[in-house]
Amino acid sequence: RVTDKVAGYTKEEKRAIAFHEAGHATISWLLKHAHPLIKVTIVPRGQSLGAAWYLPEERSITTTEQILDEMCSALGGRAAEKLIFGKISTGAQNDLERVTRMAYAMVTIYGMNAKVGHVSFNDSTGEYAYSKPYSEKTAEMIDEEVRQIIQNAYERTKALLNDKRKELENLSQELLRKEILFQYDLENLIGKRPFDHK
Repeated sequence: RVTDKVAGYTKEEKRAIAFHEAGHATISWLLKHAHPLIKVTIVPRGQSLGAAWYLPEERSITTTEQILDEMCSALGGRAAEKLIFGKISTGAQNDLERVTRMAYAMVTIYGMNAKVGHVSFNDSTGEYAYSKPYSEKTAEMIDEEVRQIIQNAYERTKALLNDKRKELENLSQELLRKEILFQYDLENLIGKRPFDHK
């Protein structure tokens, strides 16, 4: 059987990549603290099957809300795949690595978790030369809290995409048609971002 391939992908793979990237774009566009998207493509770049570029806000400090919105933005691709196809793929590996690092940093470095508390297990000066200054019981609690933070972000992302499914579908169809979309395309397809940003 000859597979109908387009630019190295089957049509189904290309459709999955379009929804994945549209998921990132939709979530980043709709959440106040996520970096606004400036370009998204389904053209392969190196190891990446598609890509999105954001305009990072200049921040001296980052709040819990900002980190959580960024996590949702990163989970937008995985959540879109699950919502549209009812299954997930390996396409979210880098996103999951990033989200996992963010969640562990919240809990173990920034003291942003009520259960673990206002502690930082990071030795940025190297003065104490410890690698794991906590008990096995605390390690298990950290792991559980990290999983819960990520699961909550994923559920929030799925709910938002479900609510904006029409916009997600419009965006993915336009990505399949044009392969590259810019900020003004998102404004036309989804509307202006629902809040002001610098």
